[in-house]
Amino acid sequence: MMALFIRWVHRRGSLPIGVRWLHRTLMLMLVAPLFACGLPHVRDSDKPSSAAFPIDEVAETKLGQTMQPLKAAHPGESGIMPLLDAYSAFAARMLLTHSAEKSLDVQYYIWRNDNTGILFLEALRKAAERGVRVRLLLDDNGIRGREMDARLAALNKHPNIEIRLFNPFPLRTFKSLGFLTDFSRLNRRMHNKSFTADNMVTIIGGRNVGDEYFGAADGVLFADLDVMAIGTVVDDTSRDFDRYWASPAAYPLRLLIPDPSDRELQALSMAAEKAEKTVTGQGYLKALKESQFIHDFIKGLRAFDWAKVELISDSPGKITGHAEKDELMVFSLAKILRNPRESVDLVSPYFVPTQTGVDGFSALARRGIHIRILTNALESTDVAAVHAGYAKWRKPLLQAGIQLYEMRRQVAENGMAKYLGPLGSSGSSLHAKTFTIDRSRVFIGSFNFDPRSAQLNTELGFIIESQKLAQQVEEAFKADVPQSAYEVRLDEHDRLYWLFYQDGVEQRFDVDPGTNMLQRFFVKILSVLPIDWLL
Repeated sequence: MMALFIRWVHRRGSLPIGVRWLHRTLMLMLVAPLFACGLPHVRDSDKPSSAAFPIDEVAETKLGQTMQPLKAAHPGESGIMPLLDAYSAFAARMLLTHSAEKSLDVQYYIWRNDNTGILFLEALRKAAERGVRVRLLLDDNGIRGREMDARLAALNKHPNIEIRLFNPFPLRTFKSLGFLTDFSRLNRRMHNKSFTADNMVTIIGGRNVGDEYFGAADGVLFADLDVMAIGTVVDDTSRDFDRYWASPAAYPLRLLIPDPSDRELQALSMAAEKAEKTVTGQGYLKALKESQFIHDFIKGLRAFDWAKVELISDSPGKITGHAEKDELMVFSLAKILRNPRESVDLVSPYFVPTQTGVDGFSALARRGIHIRILTNALESTDVAAVHAGYAKWRKPLLQAGIQLYEMRRQVAENGMAKYLGPLGSSGSSLHAKTFTIDRSRVFIGSFNFDPRSAQLNTELGFIIESQKLAQQVEEAFKADVPQSAYEVRLDEHDRLYWLFYQDGVEQRFDVDPGTNMLQRFFVKILSVLPIDWLL
């Protein structure tokens, strides 16, 4: 109905004068309440300042006593531990939540109101009960529904928990209507993801919080990659969290959502108990309990790879369009990608290179740089419009000598997801965001290689000088990609085709595999529209 109304608005010039007057009146009646529901004024007293605890205040915690000697033995470096599967990623976060004694600083784009999302919220509540200060910063576009609002508001009443919503919508019900009155602001989102305990250990990467990101969903799973870090880069991550926490775009939740009843906090605990008792919850917690990662970490058998690590992130001012060029993450990435000597391996679920990107990658290829790119196939992507923004650049990339791979959507066995590696899982969409340079430098973070990440959303990631980690990504390309992805090629007439090897037998497709004519037609139409700036 709204779409029809907007279409009618665009045709108003052809309407009779009387009808146009009636139309303007109806439009004003519809939109005026949205303008009336603006964001509340934030006073200094509404946002008490806070910062990460200094090292001397967290050094005596259990995490501090374990990590400080390691940090002291590697001055100027950071210890990195990749979290290569969904269970380890969930286990690491839960372990840090249970181990924290002073603080938990948590920043995410999406937080689902599902089993893993509820279990995490309950774990944060229990940490607060132990006296841990919890700061939770969530992008408001990534939380949905009144029930989730109520649960967050209930948590926010705890004296040791403070929740802020980044770049919030003025309306809590029918939030998307806010785009009608403030599209330029609300179209910019905080895509950063970090999880820091006692200012001693942090986790960053591409995962949001939700069942599909931790392998606990019945539907689409998102193959992903995180790293857990200790050492120097943790201080940098905490400072970055602090500047987002203090940003004018971070609104205290209590100014946006009414105080809940006392029953809501009890309802959260009951929901967590229910989540544990569900079929998915029981199987997941069993796997979590038996996780080799947990046992190895507790016993100190998990060794960190020590390396130089640089945190790069956007200024929170990017949300208002006021960040300087050198405050943008893409500026740092462009410098890093400009000077490879041998190779670039890039993994991005949403890859929209635009003409500028194609020219840049083509220039590298002409210099003899070996470039491989892995993104989602049309059959596996969760955003067809983004695939349209990528599809039109496949041919010029291949003509330049760049290798393209597209992750398949694979059929899960017996309805269960079978993990295949950090770059792919059965029944999954690709969600990892990483690239390696010269098999020695690795980027892991939240940045997609598309105009949205470059120009609109804020992002965060690590540049890691580690041959060991780079080799793991290299091995994933060798081991996972051939069994999980199509290779896209050009025939002698410059027409696209896709190759896949099933049990050693070559299979060829002359159209996007696993799709129908209507899907391909839809993508074709989208690819000619000037929508790259929205993707």
